[in-house]
Amino acid sequence: MHWTDDALLLSARPHGENALLVNLLTREHGRHAGLVTAGQSKRHRATWQAGTLMSVKWQARLAEHLGGVSGEALTAYSARWLDDAFRLAGVSAACAVSEACLPERVPHPNAFAALVALLDGMVEQHWPSLYAHWELGLLGELGFGLDLSACASTGTTGDLAYVSPKSGRAVSRGAGEAYHDRLLPLPGFLKSGITEDRIAVADALNLTGFFLERHVLAPHGRGLPAARSRLVDRLRA
Repeated sequence: MHWTDDALLLSARPHGENALLVNLLTREHGRHAGLVTAGQSKRHRATWQAGTLMSVKWQARLAEHLGGVSGEALTAYSARWLDDAFRLAGVSAACAVSEACLPERVPHPNAFAALVALLDGMVEQHWPSLYAHWELGLLGELGFGLDLSACASTGTTGDLAYVSPKSGRAVSRGAGEAYHDRLLPLPGFLKSGITEDRIAVADALNLTGFFLERHVLAPHGRGLPAARSRLVDRLRA
């Protein structure tokens, strides 16, 4: 069997002497692994870089097999930022989080579209806040969305300052003041738009990371990827 699709290359690891084991997030077929013959060769090495949007073909004798992959690059997002270590860290983190959190072979076209939109948006100065919104959206796509619309205790929509770690719902400053040490801070830009404050973005990633670990990764004995931790470190530097 075989199929063709648009795909974002999430990772590429050496396999044997000359092949690559790749992980792709495809538009219609979900996250898919495959083997690229001669992927380590000089001719093909530049094509198979994480963070590249590609047109790919996957084929195997049986659906459950690993399958072989071939393809051509459409947009090399990582290559855009070879001279910008901060943005390159953002691309690496987004790819690593997608690979860690999205289930294999389950279609998530919205997750594919959101990741492409994030990578396109990295030309903006406020791209770190776009990244935080992307992780918030990923939680929703996976069925663990946070409810930041109103206070879980009072129902009010103003002055929301915390998130309950139990329910994932927002809590107002007044209602949460007595329990603030048990609640997670809610950076205001997650409700109102964007920011260029990197510390606020790092705080937002603490929030989204808490729920990604609890609901998505910990049940499988995994933690957040190292590439994401490096991005948070850069934000706080």
